Amino acid sequence: MKVSVPAHLHTGNFDLTGDLGRLYGTVGFAIDVPILIKIKKSSEISANEKWAEKFTKFFVELFGLEGLKVEVESEVIPLTGMGYVTSVALGIGFGASKIAGKNLKVEDLAFLVKRGLLTALGLYAFKFGGFIVEGGFKIDAKDKMVPPLLFRGDVPENWNFVVVVPEEPAKKIIEMREKYEDLILSKLKKMPAQLSSELSRIVLMKIIPSFIEKDLKNFVNGLWLLNSKIGDFWSEYQGSRYCSQIVEKGISVMLEKTGCGCQSSWGPTFYTVAEKDVAKELAKEMVEFLKDFGGGKVFCTKANNKGATYD
Repeated sequence: MKVSVPAHLHTGNFDLTGDLGRLYGTVGFAIDVPILIKIKKSSEISANEKWAEKFTKFFVELFGLEGLKVEVESEVIPLTGMGYVTSVALGIGFGASKIAGKNLKVEDLAFLVKRGLLTALGLYAFKFGGFIVEGGFKIDAKDKMVPPLLFRGDVPENWNFVVVVPEEPAKKIIEMREKYEDLILSKLKKMPAQLSSELSRIVLMKIIPSFIEKDLKNFVNGLWLLNSKIGDFWSEYQGSRYCSQIVEKGISVMLEKTGCGCQSSWGPTFYTVAEKDVAKELAKEMVEFLKDFGGGKVFCTKANNKGATYD
């Protein structure tokens, strides 16, 4: 079978204080950049990359299968801020579950692989697609619950994403995440309550209403406000508001052209949202921009408003 899972982009987590009993809460998007996973019955375990191999072995053993052959086709680079690992984990789990006759829900798979529980953006991108806001997890139920979906909507067809993945900082970010991400998250300082309140207000009173009204100007301004303020909070861990000077310079170009520029998760992926014609021109400019900074990938794409598909 084939499972096509959309990549996703983080805008940020709006409450890292926890004084109301919850943590994180996430804003983000599913985009039409597919991670295609081909899964076949086999007498042995084989996969064409390390994350696929890890989750293939896990589900073969869990479901008592003889083996599986898994091939992942994707332009998304693991651990660069586009949700590759969660997408692959849930995609392989979904396919293996079908092959094994288990037909597990995506929430069940998330508990099994421990993905999509700290932040459920990847889970809801898989399940529904679109623009997503989820409400964080209860502090006393970490890894024991799926953060609730607060808001989900179809992104308008004429709103396009320009997504940039610079190659040079990607190597540093990948190495950092593999070695230190869990340690950093386990020792993350509390966000000042005033900042969590401000971020939550931006989400509730600017981002969501503007999305409902299809007011792109105020919507992207809200995204930038949220992302930049969160970036300042994370500067202690990534050195500055953004993970590298290349990302900072690229976002400054996006801000000038569209009024928005956001780093996705740890980066180095950064992106903006604009009307189709503006997005196409900006994507061309970003291709030229990367030529001066070590190269990379540029995607100009729509949202994915339907989630994962399979056949």
